[in-house]
Amino acid sequence: MTMRSRKTGDKIVLDGENLLPESKRNQRRWRMAYTAIYFTRLLGSLSKTALESRTKILRSLSYVALDVRDDTPRENLVSLINVDQRTLADMVKGKNLESLKQLGGVTQVATTILETDVKNGAKEAGVAHRRDVFGANRFKKPPAKSFLSFVVEAFKDMTIIILLVCAIMSLGFGIKQHGLKEGWYDGGSIIVAIILVIAVSSVSNFKQSKQFEKLSDESNNINVQVVRDGRHHHLSIFDVVVGDVVSLKIGDQIPADGMFLNGYSLKVDESSMTGESDHVEVNGKNNPFLLSGTKVTDGFGFMVVTSVGMNTAWGEMMGSICHDLDEQTPLQARLNKLTSSIGKVGLTVAVLVLAVLMIRYFTGNTIDDNGRKEYTGSQTKFSDVLDSVVGIIAAAVTIVVVAIPEGLPLAVTLTLAYSMKRMMKDNAMVRKLSACETMGSATIICTDKTGTLTLNQMKVTEFWLGKETIDDDSLTEIESEVYQLLQEGVALNTTGTVNKSHATLVPEITGSPTEKAILSWALLDLGMNINETKEKCEIIHVETFNSEKKRSGVLMRKNNEKTIHTHWKGAAEMILAMCSNYYVRNGELKSLNEEEKVQLGAIIQSMASKSLRCIAFAHKKVAEDNGQASEKLQESGLSLLGFVGLKDPCRPGVRTAVESCKNAGVNVKMITGDNVHTARAIAIECGILSPEQDMENGAVVEGVQFRNYSPEERMAMIDNIQVMARSSPFDKLLMVQCLKEKGHVVAVTGDGTNDAPALKEADIGLSMGIQGTEVAKESSDIVILDDNFSSVVTVLRWGRCVYNNIQKFIQFQLTVNVAALAINFVAAISSGKVPLTAVQLLWVNLIMDTLGALALATEQPTNDLMARTPVGRSEPLITKIMWRNLLAQALYQVSILLTLQFKGKAIFGVDEKIKNTLIFNTFVLCQAFNEFNARKLEKKNIFKGIHKNKLFLAIIGVTIILQVIMVELLKKFASTERLNWEQWGACIGIAVLSWPIGCLVKCIPVSSKQLMDPKNI
Repeated sequence: MTMRSRKTGDKIVLDGENLLPESKRNQRRWRMAYTAIYFTRLLGSLSKTALESRTKILRSLSYVALDVRDDTPRENLVSLINVDQRTLADMVKGKNLESLKQLGGVTQVATTILETDVKNGAKEAGVAHRRDVFGANRFKKPPAKSFLSFVVEAFKDMTIIILLVCAIMSLGFGIKQHGLKEGWYDGGSIIVAIILVIAVSSVSNFKQSKQFEKLSDESNNINVQVVRDGRHHHLSIFDVVVGDVVSLKIGDQIPADGMFLNGYSLKVDESSMTGESDHVEVNGKNNPFLLSGTKVTDGFGFMVVTSVGMNTAWGEMMGSICHDLDEQTPLQARLNKLTSSIGKVGLTVAVLVLAVLMIRYFTGNTIDDNGRKEYTGSQTKFSDVLDSVVGIIAAAVTIVVVAIPEGLPLAVTLTLAYSMKRMMKDNAMVRKLSACETMGSATIICTDKTGTLTLNQMKVTEFWLGKETIDDDSLTEIESEVYQLLQEGVALNTTGTVNKSHATLVPEITGSPTEKAILSWALLDLGMNINETKEKCEIIHVETFNSEKKRSGVLMRKNNEKTIHTHWKGAAEMILAMCSNYYVRNGELKSLNEEEKVQLGAIIQSMASKSLRCIAFAHKKVAEDNGQASEKLQESGLSLLGFVGLKDPCRPGVRTAVESCKNAGVNVKMITGDNVHTARAIAIECGILSPEQDMENGAVVEGVQFRNYSPEERMAMIDNIQVMARSSPFDKLLMVQCLKEKGHVVAVTGDGTNDAPALKEADIGLSMGIQGTEVAKESSDIVILDDNFSSVVTVLRWGRCVYNNIQKFIQFQLTVNVAALAINFVAAISSGKVPLTAVQLLWVNLIMDTLGALALATEQPTNDLMARTPVGRSEPLITKIMWRNLLAQALYQVSILLTLQFKGKAIFGVDEKIKNTLIFNTFVLCQAFNEFNARKLEKKNIFKGIHKNKLFLAIIGVTIILQVIMVELLKKFASTERLNWEQWGACIGIAVLSWPIGCLVKCIPVSSKQLMDPKNI
């Protein structure tokens, strides 16, 4: 009875046969029958031969031959269709060890049920079939927000609702008073304008939501190392299938549910699943179960995948969680507060205008276009009174709409979305929106060395045996015993692998850059046979590489021998301290006294000063104790086998990038695990240190020295420290905490699991996309896709650009708001009429909020940005420079518009309607030309680089074209009158004057100190 056909309440007996398909079991029976018959025929043949050789009496043997052939293609035997996926998935998720034992253990499940070779992995040819049967390794997403939901959200805005009510009332009274043909214009125009505002806002938010969703997908796409057909492949997590054998190392994320095959010291952080922070040990005896979404914190090993996608524990949990992509950044929160403050001012002005207009109307001081009083007491019809009151309310509400700078959050969204897209092209993937803007404020960058400042392309360039360097010509002179021990130390004490599928092919070496460099050296230079050495030896225990101890070790014995050997590999000075003897070229073992240690230490230091990473090998023979091998590795009395120097060249352009940071007022500090001499040599090569700076003046320290400072000493020394060598994860975290306490905005780069605490603590965490572990990426805000320090500088430029673009739009938007409020308020109080109607103000709101935001949000980074000092934590959002610029422009616009309001008819010799059109047209054109001024907050040349931003020029062009259409063609809609050439020329001339005014104003010196408390903005 298969598990699929069992009835509820039946006793479940799990075995490998039950999980096999019917066709598979039949094929097994046929093969058994075939084997039995073939064996019988073989016995008959042997008997016949034997008899014929002894006597000629029996000429033949009577037997029946049955020819059974199995013509089924081999690939079709791997059907997997009837494997009970649910039972396997529940067993792993529930960590049911008893069920696993009934199935025969992990190896039996892998080979018999999932038909996977535990050593060579699944066959590449059957991957598509496995994906069809078990599904893809993807999670079902909660349904994305529809476009309609964004429209509904836009409609929920209170000012829009009030304005819509006023529009409907105005539409009703207008039709009643003037008939359907003429009466719908006022109310209908407002409704159309509202629909336009909502449509633009909804489309913009919908598009940005899609873009953020796409970036979220890209951040979830991680690489894993999978064994297929005996070869190691780096694949996307989405390409993993059931039956795959996955290689796991420190920092990896478990890509799917599965079971442990082999490995050492494997520990997993299951806090993402269970909430428990303790690290769980995974082994073949007590806990072979691995859950997707968890992280490897120690050791290494291999797992076989049993469930993928929605069948995993992580998939089930993700299916019930709805991700909210509407992350609000600190800057957006500050802008919302600013918007609320300005909105309150606008509301106050609107209430005053409402009160003044109501009083003027009901006291008979409001005059219509024909010069007659609009309200004459009981003689005025109720419908006319209601119509006028609705118009007054609509005007007041419109003032609120214009006063509230709704475009500010939109500008931030547009800026962040555009910047994220461009940063992706510049090899930086933003995981958290807030990092974009925070990076612009960074004052310190704490960077890792390997892979960021250097290429992370290790190569062994020096090899020392004792006090003698071994070059290529003398490699053959190494004594055989030393060579054998060195071969064992390299082959067994490694997490790398060597695959050689064919004798003529170049071996494929996988592992970390350090492991690959050592294996390549041993294989190609020393001619060692790594895989053969592994087969001849048995590994008893492994101590994996530890970032604090800086070494890894292995306990092993040769096959058919009882002697136990300990092999260590790690940082040269660490290994040297553990040794009592050392080998020389001829195989002689010499005692290592203090004088000898000093001499060998000097050799290590000389290698380090050439910026080489020094790795040492050591060995100790241990007699087996009563047939029981201890899992404790000896850490003293070792014999030094030799040490190698690995060269990791600096990246091209890294010196220029460091120089750019210094010019931008951003200090670069290097924190590395290498020894102090290697660290100093690399820092000088990269330009972080000058050659005269050293440990004496405190620019270079070791981690142990830094952590042993008193808190007061640390705070006093922190700014002077440029390089920290031999640092532990705690040292890096401590440095970040001290720098933040001093008021710095700290960016940290890291790639390892040990960097995660510092990445989380930093204001901006930048992880490496190529060599970075999944734990590091998960802890970071931005992923540097090419692991290059130059890309960190690019992120810094974009961060400053984001902040600068938002400041530009704030200056531009507030100029519009101040001018609109002032002109309507003064005009309402003085004449009882507002020169800018509800539709006109909505039009200004639409083009200024949306098109203005788009124009200024897409300005690209310039070199000028990197010549400024960083804004830091205390810089206000609205600086004195911005207040100077916007108040000057607002004052100019208000002066011109009020002059037109009171003297426009006399100056131009026109009627009231044309005068109001002139005011509206001049106001809009002033905003269009003021956008040029907003491009440069401090520079007088506002046209520099404008040809590079074609979108800006296009938006200005579109704004002016739409304004011409509004004035000349949509007279009824916009309540405008057509203007002649002279009037258009006057409007443009007045608007153009904003350029020289902006230039002159920038000559007025202002300090960079804050004008308003940043806490209130």
